[in-house]
This record gives sequence, structure tokens and C-alpha cells, in this order.
Amino acid sequence: MNPDSRQIQLNWVDPTTKEQQKLRLKLPIAIGRELSKMPSTIHGDRVSRLVLESTQVSRFHALILFEQGQLVVTNQSQSGTFINGISVNRGVLNHGDQLQMGNYAIAVTFVASSLETDSVISFHPDTDLPEPEVQRKTVTATSDFPPAIFQSQQISVRDLYATNLPVYQIDYVAIGAGLGSFIWVDFLRIFGVKVRQIVAIGLEKQPYARYQRLCLNSQIPLHERLRSNSDSCPDNIWGWPSYAIREAWRDFYKGKINSALQYLWQVFAEPTLAETYTPRAGNVFDSIDREAKRIGWHQIFRYGRVRAIRKTDDERYAIAYSCSSSNHRDRAIVLARYVHLATGYPAIQFLPDLQKYREKTQDFKSVVNAYEQHEHVYKHLERYGGTVLIRGRGIVASRIVQRIYEVRQRNRNIFVLHLMRSPKSQGNKFDAAQRQVENHYEFQPFNWPKACWGGELRAILENASPQQRQQFLKDWGGTTTAARSDWRRIVQEGISQGWYQITFGEVERVEREQQNTITYIKGKDLQGQIKLQADFIIDATGLEAKAKSNPLLDDLVTHYNLPLNHLGRLAVAHDFEITEMRSGKGRMYAAGAITLGGPYAAVDSFLGLQYAALRSADSLAAVRAPGMHRLNCFCSFSQWCKWITNQSPV
Repeated sequence: MNPDSRQIQLNWVDPTTKEQQKLRLKLPIAIGRELSKMPSTIHGDRVSRLVLESTQVSRFHALILFEQGQLVVTNQSQSGTFINGISVNRGVLNHGDQLQMGNYAIAVTFVASSLETDSVISFHPDTDLPEPEVQRKTVTATSDFPPAIFQSQQISVRDLYATNLPVYQIDYVAIGAGLGSFIWVDFLRIFGVKVRQIVAIGLEKQPYARYQRLCLNSQIPLHERLRSNSDSCPDNIWGWPSYAIREAWRDFYKGKINSALQYLWQVFAEPTLAETYTPRAGNVFDSIDREAKRIGWHQIFRYGRVRAIRKTDDERYAIAYSCSSSNHRDRAIVLARYVHLATGYPAIQFLPDLQKYREKTQDFKSVVNAYEQHEHVYKHLERYGGTVLIRGRGIVASRIVQRIYEVRQRNRNIFVLHLMRSPKSQGNKFDAAQRQVENHYEFQPFNWPKACWGGELRAILENASPQQRQQFLKDWGGTTTAARSDWRRIVQEGISQGWYQITFGEVERVEREQQNTITYIKGKDLQGQIKLQADFIIDATGLEAKAKSNPLLDDLVTHYNLPLNHLGRLAVAHDFEITEMRSGKGRMYAAGAITLGGPYAAVDSFLGLQYAALRSADSLAAVRAPGMHRLNCFCSFSQWCKWITNQSPV
């Protein structure tokens, strides 16, 4: 093992969910059932703490250290620790050994560096665009920026000023400047905070810029509909008038009475008698633009990439950010009492076999991710025809199939191979409810059952133990798509006409052969190999949201040994505070996909972001944060009237 890396990778199958888990941790490492019972430091070194949710694991079960050039595990439990089936009180771990604790069997792998090797497509740190060739590097405090004092757990404000970097003081800082930040800032303004008290740091002025780009890349243009509810309105705390009412009014004003009545009927009769209403992407973005102007977003926004966050000795947070990738003078520090993290999805998932293919061939045209810009695929198909292999079967895959169908109306020489890992004969079930399945697609109007937003399932999850949450999220979640009649018709038509074919199997490898890609698969019931030949492969498997995939969050988690939940996301309280990051009176909150696995399921939805913002805003009002006033009935109605008349909140 390279002593300079001091990291190991742990792999195991969760005994409850049967899902594969993988985690890379810096030594020393404590493993146990309760975070508070494990040491946070040993001999001055910060300890990485791994929590295993099982009564068969002791509260503090084992400790892994690097001693005299060897990796050593010491047992701390009466139930024992085993290496390759042999009980040890103190034993040497080698590459590939299996570490047994209770009902957990954990494979130990040595790693040579601190670089994240997960198969993902990262967003460029300066442009925020998905860049397949960009290698993500962990942010450290050993370079010239952030300054060396950022190696400390707590920074002296006096030392900050001594760096001669510009230091700004503000009450509230929203990091990310995307939709999560925008909604939090919107709530701050509604609760009474003035523009001059808030800063939002990010790379793009429009808070929906990345979201819009991902929508466009995954073939959801402005006139198409998002997978969102009618009253999930990021621009309006009340959610009324909803998107359906707004769209109905616009069509009624234009004389389109039938379509106006149809939208209202959808909302009234969904989902039993009518398809669930979803808003057009362009209408959502227009409404956000209006609200951004109303709350003074462009005065609040500050261009920059946050490099590190540290607690200060005056109960605040020091936020180091760079305003330019090339100009070293464009670097500054912001001091804030209240910080909100909403960094969104840090990367795009990319299937490992496709990653290996691109690394080997440097072919970024034939094999693409659905969230990358890949318009060339559809232009080529329209002109020359061809075969497309789709991987994944969720909402994005449905939209890709629709786009190919639309292109096929102009060129019939187009075929689709849809590769799925295994058949889907029945949908997930919870109590008496079960999701519908058709042609191996599992249907659900939204990515979570509707009761997860504000109904019974929300309360159940919030009151559940971490282990129960893990099972609930597995039952309620999964890969689903909306039961839109046009999508179902397209798939059925494609199967009957022969241009759409569903295939099952595990991919062994992907290779290049002349002008085509060849996917070698082997399923459970297949004899030998099957070769799938295609002109293009589109990976529609989703987005990555683990904290370790984001350089800023990775640095924060590593520096303060923050606990992660079973999904590798940030552990948050019911009000979405990261309690381990409390700095005296200072508070740090998080929102969005980086908090999934905690007390709320639908964290990456419009309504989920609003819920998280409301809970954190209520928390801030309770501690009498500057400018925050409780939002009673009168104040809420007053603010809604200001929204209707497009007046500034304060």
C-alpha cells in the first residue's frame, strides 16, 4: 500500500437491501453502529467514521490504522472481528481481504491516490458544462488557494485578513446559485431579509441554467412538459395559481377554449380519469425569470466557484471562492453566519463499460450520455438512418425514444435496440399499492409517490430510523417513468412494427468494429454471447449525487469527518441543517439531491426544494436570524399579494 495515499476502498453488499455499496475512506477508519461512540481523532489525526445500521454490529466495532507500513485492524467488539473468516483482536489487512463484522462482509481494496474513479461525467469547474474528458480533482488547502490556514479546523478571522485577500462580510450565503439556492433566497426575501444581506455564489446567473441545459440535452425542449406537479411552483410559495390555471388562462385568452378546459380537467381528474398534468418547461423558466427579477436575484448573485468552507473563531464560516480560473487576483473570502449548500448533481452517471470504451477508442460521438449534448445523433439518423442502442429505462429513456420516433417520421430506416439488465414483470409494492408495468417499463406520475411530498409517507419517513428509511426509499423509489399515453403508444407501435426491440442481459464489454459499436451481452438464460450492433449507444441511466463526487463537499466531509447516510449523501436533520457543521450561532443547511436518504424523499423536486427551504427558513426565524420574521397567516397573505402584483417582497 502506498503510504502517501492513506486511503482504502471498502465494498460490501448491504445485508438488508442486497444492494452493492462502495466507499473510499481516508485512514484511520472507525467502524460501528453509533457515530457518537466512535472516536473523532486518534493521535491528532481525524478519523473517518463508517456507520453500519445493524444490531449485529457493535456501537464501536473495529478500528483500521496504518502502522509501520501495514494496514492493521483492531477489534473493539465482544462479538468479534474476522479477516477471511479468522477471528482477530489485531490483524494485518492485505489487498483483497474480506473483513467480517456482524452480518457485514466487507472487501478491502488498496487505492493509489485520492482521485475519485467512479464512472461519471464531471461538470467542468469553470463552465459548468458536462465534460467527459475532465478529470475531477479533490480540492485541498495545500495549494496557493485556498490559503494554508484552511488546513485548520477553525480559522482565526484575524489570520484571514492577514492573507491580504479581499474579505467580505454578509449574513447569508447560498452556495451553488442553482434552483435550490434560488428557492432558499426567495424564502429569505419573503421572510423579510433584504437584498444587501444575501449573496449567492455560482457559475451562471440564471438559477435554472444547468437544469435547463440538462433538459435540452435529454430531449426536453421548452415546449415539452417536465415531470412535475401543477402546484409545484418554484416562483410562488403558495403554489396558486398553479401552472395548470396559468396555462389555461393563457389559452383561454388566445381563444383556445378546448385546451384551456382540458388542463383544468386534468388537474381535477388526475390520475384516475385523466393523465397527470405537468407544466411546459418554457413556462416554468419564464415564471422563475419573473420571480428572480422581483426578489433582486441579479443583485444577489455573485460569479464564483467555491473552493472550501471552514468554521471561524467568531462563530461564522469562511468561504473561499475564485472568480476566475486564470486570474489569481480574482480570489476572495466571504464571512457569513448562515450558509446554504445546494450544489445539485455533481456529475452524470456513466456506465463503466461505456467509460472503458471511450477511454480506449476516444470515440465521443458514437457512444454518448443522454445528458450530454448529442444532437448530432438525431441529425445523422434523419439523414442516413441507423440503429440506436439505449441503456436505461427511466424518464429520460422514454424521452429519447420519443425523439427517435419523431425523427423516424422523416426516415423509416431507423431502429431501436433497448437493452435492459433484466425483465420487469411487476412493479414495486408498498402495503396495498403496487405500480403498473407495461413492456418492462414501471409507471409512476412522479419520481416518488405523491404522498412523499406532504402526505402520510412524508411523516412515516421523517419518523423512521435510518435502517427503516433505507427500506422505505427502496420500496418507494426505483427507476420509473410517467404513464403518458403517447410514450406507451410509441413503444407498442415500435414492437408491433419491428423497429423497436427490447433485449435483456448483462454487458460484458463494448468494442468498435469498422463503423459500428458492438455490445457483447450475456443474460442468465442465454447460451454463449450475443452481439448487439449499433451505430450509436445512448446511456440514459441518470445522474450522480454522492457527496464524494463533488470536490467541495468531498473536502468538507473529509475535513470535518461529516457522517454520510446509506446513499453516500449528506446527513441532515429534519430542518435540513448539517448539525455537525454548527459553528456556535452559525448554521449550515443543505438541500437537493445531496440530502437524499434523510428525512425527506422528494428532495430533488421543485416542491421538495421548497419544503427544505421552508423548514430551514422556519429554523432561522426561530433563532432570530437577522431580518427573519415568522411567516404568520397575515404576513403570508401579504407576501402573496405582493407576488400577484409583482412587487418586491421587502
